[in-house]
Amino acid sequence: MKKLITCLLLLTVFTISAQQSYWTNYTFIVEPENESVVFKLIDDYFKEHKTEGVTVSLYANHFHDEENTATHMIVFAGSLDALGAMYANDGGDAWDLLGARLDHHIKDGSGARMGTMKKAFGETDGDFPIQRYFILDVEDTDAFEAGYSKFNTDHKPAGRMVMMGNITSGVSPEGENHWVIAAYKDFKGAMGGASAGLSDDQRAARKTDWKTFQDNNGGVRMVRSGLRVRLGQW
Repeated sequence: MKKLITCLLLLTVFTISAQQSYWTNYTFIVEPENESVVFKLIDDYFKEHKTEGVTVSLYANHFHDEENTATHMIVFAGSLDALGAMYANDGGDAWDLLGARLDHHIKDGSGARMGTMKKAFGETDGDFPIQRYFILDVEDTDAFEAGYSKFNTDHKPAGRMVMMGNITSGVSPEGENHWVIAAYKDFKGAMGGASAGLSDDQRAARKTDWKTFQDNNGGVRMVRSGLRVRLGQW
């Protein structure tokens, strides 16, 4: 769309496919008393106005550090052609009206990015609304992506989904260029993490292979992490 909601990021859940997916997202700040109104406005709009091949997801930024001030994020994901078609369409009066209404209920915008989703592991056809996100500064892309793919292939996520991709625009001075999302069915799974439910031998093997990945990933620095909750998807 040529004009985006002025006060509408972070990251994303995708329609998983064998092909690389693309995404754009926008973070914003909503006061608690306006949350239900903002959700209804977005829900009403995207129930009626869909771009073929684009998935729209709205998240609440639940656990985060004090500098990560966004309360919500909206994500657009799909193929290159589908997202290109969405941005080529100006949305007309309905889109302008949504933006005007949201401006009255959103306190501020806090960022916008775009990038790709490169790989997904685990139960890629499941529903996992509770998502831990990790924003990374990767020095050696090839080493990181190959090592992370091998680790998740050898230790296939059970009862969850892990996604990996990059950030191509909207990068901060911290230099983040990759992201990982570990998605769970509920808070119990997210709190237990990847090792929950494993036997002692499985946990030991996983720890050993994770150490191997860390020693050979080409250099990775954590920029930010948190947990988000999906409120709606269209």
